[in-house]
Amino acid sequence: MNTEATLKGTVMHDIVHWGISASIGAIFIVHSLKKFDPSWQEWLVSIGLPPEMQLPIALAEFIGGILLVIGVLTRITSVVFSVILLGAIFHIRWEKGFFVSKGGWEWDLVMLAAVLAIMVAGPGRISIAHAIKKIPRFLQ
Repeated sequence: MNTEATLKGTVMHDIVHWGISASIGAIFIVHSLKKFDPSWQEWLVSIGLPPEMQLPIALAEFIGGILLVIGVLTRITSVVFSVILLGAIFHIRWEKGFFVSKGGWEWDLVMLAAVLAIMVAGPGRISIAHAIKKIPRFLQ
C-alpha cells in the first residue's frame, strides 16, 4: 500500500505546489511583522491571552513562513500554523460570524485548508527537503 502523498510529475505541478507553499509562507511572514510591535501585547491581553505569547507567536509565524517558502520542515510548520489558525477561528473570530467582511473566520478557514493540504502533500520537488533527500519524511 502506498502511503506517500505525491503530485503529478510535471514541471507545472511542481511550480504550482511550491507556489501554494510560498504564498502561504509569505502571508504568514507579512502578518508576523506587525506582531513584533510591542503594542500587539495590548491586543493579546484584550482577547484574554498573556502578553508573553507575543514573541512565540511572532517567531512561529515568521520562521514558519520562511520554512514553507524554502521547503523544509513543511509538515511540522503546517501543524503549528493549523493550531494558530484554529485559535484564530475559535478564540478570536467565531462570534463575529463566517464572513470576513464582518470580521469573521472565512479567510482563516481558507488558510487552514491550505496548510492542511501542505501538511498532507509535503514540501514538493522544488524544496530544500527534496534536494537533500536524506531528511526523514515526517521532518520534511
